[in-house]
Amino acid sequence: MGAATAYYLSRHGAGRVVLLERDVQLGTGSTGKNAGGVRHQFSDPANIALSRESIALFERFEQEVGSPIDFWQDGYLFLLSSDASVRQFAASVALQRSLGLHVDWLTAADAEAMTPGLDATDVRAATFCAKDGIADPNGVTMGFAKAAQAAGVTILRDTEVTGIDVAQGRVAGVRTSAGDIATRALVNAAGPWAAQVAAMAGVTLPVVPERRHIFIAQPAPGVSWDDAAYAGRTPRSRLMVIDFETTFYFHREGAGLLFGMGDPTEQPGFDTTVKWDFLPDVTSAAVRRLPALADASVTHAWAGLYEMTPDHNPVIGSLGVDGLYAIAGFSGHGFQHAPAAARLLADVMLGRDPHFDLTPFAFARFASGAARGEHHVV
Repeated sequence: MGAATAYYLSRHGAGRVVLLERDVQLGTGSTGKNAGGVRHQFSDPANIALSRESIALFERFEQEVGSPIDFWQDGYLFLLSSDASVRQFAASVALQRSLGLHVDWLTAADAEAMTPGLDATDVRAATFCAKDGIADPNGVTMGFAKAAQAAGVTILRDTEVTGIDVAQGRVAGVRTSAGDIATRALVNAAGPWAAQVAAMAGVTLPVVPERRHIFIAQPAPGVSWDDAAYAGRTPRSRLMVIDFETTFYFHREGAGLLFGMGDPTEQPGFDTTVKWDFLPDVTSAAVRRLPALADASVTHAWAGLYEMTPDHNPVIGSLGVDGLYAIAGFSGHGFQHAPAAARLLADVMLGRDPHFDLTPFAFARFASGAARGEHHVV
């Protein structure tokens, strides 16, 4: 979010722009630990709009931003096995189609035919959008950062924000571990740490961190799912498959298979150590949907942080203090929405018409109770 916002600000002549990164490298927080999924299949029309703009940018990223990225549009397949999910997704598919998206409504047999190795025994219906896919978070981040630097943006790494100065109701400066910077405009793009940064300016931002795990499995160490002995047991493409009831998901990742699942007992916190005693729960759901995983070995595992809001929609825009903005709280779908969200925020900051109704993402919605919210959160 920070790199993308800096890129769009610089592109539209915002003047001097400084990007602050606490770590020694960009993209080592939640960006570097996510599965890279990008999808149009949301329940909130505002999120669908963010997806359409962002995925269109990923499709032409090298031509527009100047750096190549890895991007595969092999689709997202949602598996639905409860009446409630079928009703909810039926309404979402109708919405998505009304907005011009091509989304298929499938049977369990259709889902199995599309996905080698899948067991859809109790699946009642499925949805599929071929324009969904997987993108490279590091490549996108560095592409935005390089283009921003080329346009004059200063990037300060290993620089932690320690305070925000507010004078007479507006931002006056930011204090950092490398010194103070006078500024009348500050963007909070701190992801899971956004609430802590907002608090420095006296603002209560309802963003909480929540741990999520990702595992990589292979048939055996050094063995690929593409080897002849395992042919037909997993998809060969990077199709993203999501069992919506359990939130178990998987897609091919090189020679391995990447998978994960939300832990319903997880409490908010910044712990990113791998909770190995959760793996049996994930494995149970995994083997039921993709039996090949029963014989697989987990070769890598890591945990990252979602940045959750009460309605699972982000905050994009002013935080109620003049000059203080946020682009945070995306609740697990932030990476994929960075291009559109950053473009919108840059337009707002520069007084340009964003041609977008940002009401669903306004900070004020939490006080007014007007939140609509996103239902398709994995």
